[in-house]
Parts: sequence; C-alpha cells; structure tokens
Amino acid sequence: MATANPQRLSVMLGLLAVFLASLPRYLAGGHETRLSLILMMAAVVTAVVIVHWRLLSSEGKRRTPGLLKRLGLSLLAGLAAMSLWHALFSAWVGWEIALSHGATLGLLLHVMVLWWRREPE
Repeated sequence: MATANPQRLSVMLGLLAVFLASLPRYLAGGHETRLSLILMMAAVVTAVVIVHWRLLSSEGKRRTPGLLKRLGLSLLAGLAAMSLWHALFSAWVGWEIALSHGATLGLLLHVMVLWWRREPE
C-alpha cells in the first residue's frame, strides 16, 4: 500500500491546479456538462489532498513548501512555453486555452522532475 509523501501531495495539488485552470475554457465554451464533471473531480481531489496532508509525517510536512515552490515554477514555465507555442505556431486561440494547456504542461514538467530526482524508498 502506498504511503503518504510530499511528492504525491504536490502532484495532487498540481492536478487540482490543472482542473481549476481548465474552468475558464469550459465556461467560455458553454460546456456545462464538462464543467460540472471537472468541479466534481476537483472536489474529490481536494478531499484526498486533505486526507493525504493529515497522513503526512512532520518531515513530509516540512518538505512540502519546497515542492510546492517547484510546482509553481513548473506551472509558470508550462504557461510561458504554451503561450509562446501558440503565439508562434498556431492561430492564437485565446488565453483560456493557453492557460489550460500551460497548466497541463507545467504539471507534466513537475512530475518528470520528481521522477528524475526520485529518492530511494
């Protein structure tokens, strides 16, 4: 069984950020069903994050802020990269799409860095 660790918590918070960054896209597009599903998934992930936080050891809680800083930087890098990509290689489709794609790329970057720097169990 998997144990609570700060890396998983940061990934879940990143997933929550991706859900929230996708909201404007679906609001602007009038996709109420998808919007409802995303809000339900965000509520479930929020509940899991709260439980996971409570299960973290004090050492894990101490390491969490550094991981959240890395997550934030990854999200900003993803947003910058996707904004540049859309500006250079596609017709600009709007800030909602760039925000959604950028958050997704940022989460992928964060997970890849965690994977490359993984610590022995």
